[in-house]
Amino acid sequence: MSDLKILMKSELKEKVCVVVGTRPGIIKFSPIIRELINRDISFFILHTGQHYSYEMDKIFFDDLELTEPKYHIDEVYKEKFHGGQTAKMLIGAEQALLKEKPCVVLVGGDANTNFSGALAARKLGISVGHIEAGLRSNDWRMPEEHNRIMIDHISEYLFAPTDDAKKNLIRDNVKGQIFVTGNTIVDAVSQNILISERKSNILNVLKLKKDNYFLLTIHREENVDYKENFKNILSGIKIISDQYEYPIIFPAHPRTVKRLNYFKLIPLIDKIHNLNIIPPQGYLDFLMLLKNCNLILTDSGGIQEESCILKIPCVTLRENTERPETLKVGSNYVSGSSPSKILEGVRTMLYKKRDWPNPFGEGASKKIISIIEEEFNLGKK
Repeated sequence: MSDLKILMKSELKEKVCVVVGTRPGIIKFSPIIRELINRDISFFILHTGQHYSYEMDKIFFDDLELTEPKYHIDEVYKEKFHGGQTAKMLIGAEQALLKEKPCVVLVGGDANTNFSGALAARKLGISVGHIEAGLRSNDWRMPEEHNRIMIDHISEYLFAPTDDAKKNLIRDNVKGQIFVTGNTIVDAVSQNILISERKSNILNVLKLKKDNYFLLTIHREENVDYKENFKNILSGIKIISDQYEYPIIFPAHPRTVKRLNYFKLIPLIDKIHNLNIIPPQGYLDFLMLLKNCNLILTDSGGIQEESCILKIPCVTLRENTERPETLKVGSNYVSGSSPSKILEGVRTMLYKKRDWPNPFGEGASKKIISIIEEEFNLGKK
C-alpha cells in the first residue's frame, strides 16, 4: 500500500482555512474574515509569504484590524521564479493543512498563493472554494491566467462574481458547483473606506486636494519585466505630465523600483516634472488616495474594480482586462503600453461623467459564507 497521505472525510474538522499571501488577497478576504468572526465559525488564516514586508503586507492586517495569520510560510519571497515560489508554498501549505485538517480551504483570485493553497488542499482531499472564480483575460502570457484557470478546474465550489464569469466557467467545463455571488471587493471597499476615513491622514501629509491629482501604479510582470513596455508606459506618463499640470502620485512597488534601476530608466523618470514617487502605502492610505484622485492609471486588476466602485475613472496600462464589466459600464479604458493610447485614455476618461452603475453586486461575503456554512453544516466553535 502507498504511504502517501490523503485525509479521509472522517478526519476533517469543522473549520475553515483562509489562504492569503498578497496585498489584494488580504483586502478581498477582509470581509470574509469579518463574516466568519460574526458567525462564530471556526477558522484560521494561512499566510503563504508571497508578499512579506511591513509596507506591503503586515500593515494591512494592522490597518484593517484583522485577525493575524496562524501560519506563515517562511522565506517564500526569496524565490525568484514561479516554480520555486509555488513549490515552497505548496509544501508549507500542506504541512499546515495536515496539522489543522479543515473541511474546506478558501482561496481568492489568481496569485501563486492561491494556486498553491488550492493544490495542497486538492491533493489532501480537502474541498476547495475559489472566490472570484471565472475571470479570464485570455492572455496566456500572464501567470495569473494560468493560475486562475487551474484553480477553477480543481475547486468544488466556484464563487463567480458576475454572470460573465459564470459563462466562462461553463465554457471551460469546470466540474465544481458554480454560484454567482458578486465580488467581495464591494464589501471590502464599503467596510474599509470607513476605517480609512477614520485613520488616514495621507492627503494632508502629501498636501493633496480632492480631484486635483492623478494616481499611478505599475507592477505587472508583462510591464515592468520588459524594458520596451516599461519604457513606453513611462513615455506615455511623460506626455501626460507635459499636457496636464496635475501632480502624479506614484506609490512605487519594490519590483518596479528594482526594474527602474536595472533597465536604467531613472533618467526618463527624472524628466516627468510633476511625478511624485512615494513608498508603497498601507491599504487605508491608498484607499484615500484612490477615492480622492481625479484619475487612476494602473495595471492592477483589483484597482480596476475598486476605482469602478468608488466612481474614479481608470486607464488600464495593459493590453487586456479580466474585468470586462468595467468596460461595459464605462469606468475603464484599456490603453496598453502605447504612449499615444495612454494619452487617448486620459483624454477619454478624465472628464467622463461618473454615473456608471456598480457591476459587481452586493453582499458577496455573506452569500459565500452562507453557502459554506450550509454545505459543511458548520456549527459554533
